[in-house]
Amino acid sequence: MQNLKVSENPVQLEHVKKKNPKKALKLITTVSTFGGLLFGYDTGVINGALPFMAKPDQLNLNALTEGLVASSLILGAAIGSLLGGRLSDKKGRRSLIMYLAILFLFSTIGCVIAPNASIMIIFRFFLGLAVGGSSVIIPSYLAEMSPSDQRGMMVSRNELMIVTGQFLAYICNAVIGNTLGDTGHVWRYMLVVATLPAVALWIGVVVLPESPRWLASKGRIAEALKVLQMIRNESVAQQELNEIKAHIQAEHKIEKVSLKDLRVPWVQRIIVIGVVIGGVSQLVGINSIMYYGTQILENAGFGTKTALIANVANGLIAVIAVMVGMTLTNKVNRRTMLLTGLSGVTVVLIAIGISTFVLTGSPALPFVVLSLTVLYLAFFQGAIGPLGWLIIAEIFPARLRGVGMGIATLFLWLCNFIVGLLFPTLLSTLGLSGTFFLFAVFGFIGIAFVAKNLPETRGLSLEQIEDNFKMRAIN
Repeated sequence: MQNLKVSENPVQLEHVKKKNPKKALKLITTVSTFGGLLFGYDTGVINGALPFMAKPDQLNLNALTEGLVASSLILGAAIGSLLGGRLSDKKGRRSLIMYLAILFLFSTIGCVIAPNASIMIIFRFFLGLAVGGSSVIIPSYLAEMSPSDQRGMMVSRNELMIVTGQFLAYICNAVIGNTLGDTGHVWRYMLVVATLPAVALWIGVVVLPESPRWLASKGRIAEALKVLQMIRNESVAQQELNEIKAHIQAEHKIEKVSLKDLRVPWVQRIIVIGVVIGGVSQLVGINSIMYYGTQILENAGFGTKTALIANVANGLIAVIAVMVGMTLTNKVNRRTMLLTGLSGVTVVLIAIGISTFVLTGSPALPFVVLSLTVLYLAFFQGAIGPLGWLIIAEIFPARLRGVGMGIATLFLWLCNFIVGLLFPTLLSTLGLSGTFFLFAVFGFIGIAFVAKNLPETRGLSLEQIEDNFKMRAIN
């Protein structure tokens, strides 16, 4: 595969050059975050598709194969997140986004036509590769395209698009499930909708320029300047290019990370913090609701069609909470916000456990559980969701950021995979009450760990954060 050079696409260049920088950045953000939309839809659609897919005349799934169908995507995402960064460094951000769009499209088609559980699991794994790759590449691409004063908002747009994709999946599930629920292959109609944003991303890549940061790292300085002139005012384009070149030269002087670095006590402490925060953010059970929300509501007492409609509330509150969380991250201390989120979800998990135990058989139970899952998502998506990724990105020093974030992110994906795989089995063995009590245990672990070990990072430079860890190790 050859690198796609911006200079080889004069039509695309002229198209973007005719726009002012603000419009060009808006177009770039909109098109590239279709990857986030796909991420959200593909992880959310399984929520409504599984009850129909599991029927004996369809894929005939049991608790284990249900877990494998849901979690195989996550296992693929763990691998895709590890490979995506390296491939984009070699091939370019724009090129890899195009390949991911193709992978999204053909993996989705494979899932739609899957004749049995084995084929479904295989194609869900390939779909996960695209999800994991997009989770790394698209935020990196947006960070490299955005002006410094807009970086936080532009990058967080991808997180917003992820939960929006999940919300849209729940709406499509509810509409398709209630209008075509008596059709044998209704779940295939739910899955095929994901081909639309995949095609839009594939076509939209045509108007995306390559990252100037990546072009400059490959010595293609003239092309990097041309891209910056499209997305910046003329007065700052050359200045930013000089800063990029200086930063690349400084990176070349940084020594490569060795195993010796990972033995340093303060570095090990940072890695442990990253691993625990990443792991706990999944082990409190967020994706039991995002992947299996319909089954949870069914288990509580709703019928399948009613549960599909009720689950839309979960998607809506997730979108609203992420928008609120985005506005709070620069106003509220990270540690305080994370502890509030963990405390909130832990209390709600206990409340769900008690309610399902005390109200068994009561007609009020499904409405109580729905109200509590909405409250759970408000705490999680408003605090834990956005802060987990932000803290992991902040705490690692520059020369260890790639390795450190790779380790923390891998544990995050693996814990996500464990929850997705085991939730149907836990539900059948421990019941809804016991399963949510188990998630609450991890909530208590997270609260105790964050209270004791996580320093405050808001308002500090990355260098100051690193110095604080070193000083705490000395003291």
